[in-house]
Amino acid sequence: MTDLATRPAPPAGRALRRAAPALLGYAAVRALGLLVLAVWSGARGKSAYTLLTARWDSLWYTRVAELGYGYEVRLPNGDVHSNLAFFPLLPWVERLLHAFTPLSYAGAGFAVSLLASLAAAWGIFAVAELVHGRRAAVCAVLLWAVLPVGIVQSMAYSESLFTALAAWALYAVLTGRWPAAGALAALAGLTRPVGLAVVAAVWVAGIASFVRNRSAPDADGASVGAHAPASLAEGPVERVPSPEGAGTPPRAPTAVQPALALLLAPLGAAGYVLWVGHRTGKGPLGYLDVQAGWRNGFDGGAAFARFVAGKFTSFPSALAGIGIILGVGLVVWLYVVGVRQRQPVPLLVYAGVVTALALCASSYFGSKPRLLLPAFPLLLPLAVALARARTSRSALVVGGVAVASAVYGAFWLNGSGPP
Repeated sequence: MTDLATRPAPPAGRALRRAAPALLGYAAVRALGLLVLAVWSGARGKSAYTLLTARWDSLWYTRVAELGYGYEVRLPNGDVHSNLAFFPLLPWVERLLHAFTPLSYAGAGFAVSLLASLAAAWGIFAVAELVHGRRAAVCAVLLWAVLPVGIVQSMAYSESLFTALAAWALYAVLTGRWPAAGALAALAGLTRPVGLAVVAAVWVAGIASFVRNRSAPDADGASVGAHAPASLAEGPVERVPSPEGAGTPPRAPTAVQPALALLLAPLGAAGYVLWVGHRTGKGPLGYLDVQAGWRNGFDGGAAFARFVAGKFTSFPSALAGIGIILGVGLVVWLYVVGVRQRQPVPLLVYAGVVTALALCASSYFGSKPRLLLPAFPLLLPLAVALARARTSRSALVVGGVAVASAVYGAFWLNGSGPP
């Protein structure tokens, strides 16, 4: 079990320097992926930039940025694809950059993804360092970079922006920065429907803080948590820097700050969902009708199970079915290992909700690896194992996987279906 008292957050002045090796490694992996994509796409007569900025969801986001909401496509089978399905924060930022820079809307989306992916990598480093130390934190960032779907981190999609907001929100929770946690959770809720996972993590941690501080008063009426170290696995604490900049023993937050976080966290997602309901005239559940027009929803994984079962109707597709089952099994196993390693509860809640929403969505089965991209706490057990290996062996593993990931990403984006 990792204790905050023995894992002080680094002073702000040194935080970027501590993260620099991880960020440089991350940038190198992403640069390799973009280079391989450019070469592969050029050989096929395609534009890598177009693949990254002007296909699939990227087009929907740029249309929202340029024209606002109200665009929809009616398909021959009666389905209605409305751009109300896409949350507004990324289009807002694209519009802002377009207004104040020479960038096109698509170029703005690409720039946001590049910058947000670095912010996400830094946030992942900060969380992992707090829980498992610096070496494991570097490994966690590199593992996130070399995921087979890592190329999405450089696309004009919302995954990088969401992961950055989620990672820093979780870091704020774990270090007791409650107002920041609530604000970041609200922004995450304006980015993707899975912002619910960040809200859930903040709420669970906030409620745990209330219960802990109210249940153990000492003789002077102060909370025991005000002078006793609290486990990361049980909940967050607030850390007050000393004048010299070194971390000091944590203190319990006042009740006002967690309450503010609980109030702020759901405002983004709830505000957008209620606005969609008002715009469509269908009330609070109007957003679910919008998603239904895309044949998307939450069915507990029944449709996904039928999709996987259908793969076993012929021998070639049965291999894909086996691969999917192994992939899902790996995800579940990593989560179980995280529980056994006593990961902080906010991380477990966040990763659990992201995973459940991704695996139990009723359509877009080929996109499930991308939907799991923000679930970075699942990588922490692998990061810990990689950190224990020799540096040369770890570098060889990461380098080999990075090359494979770059090739797969180029192959994937040059295919016919969306990621």
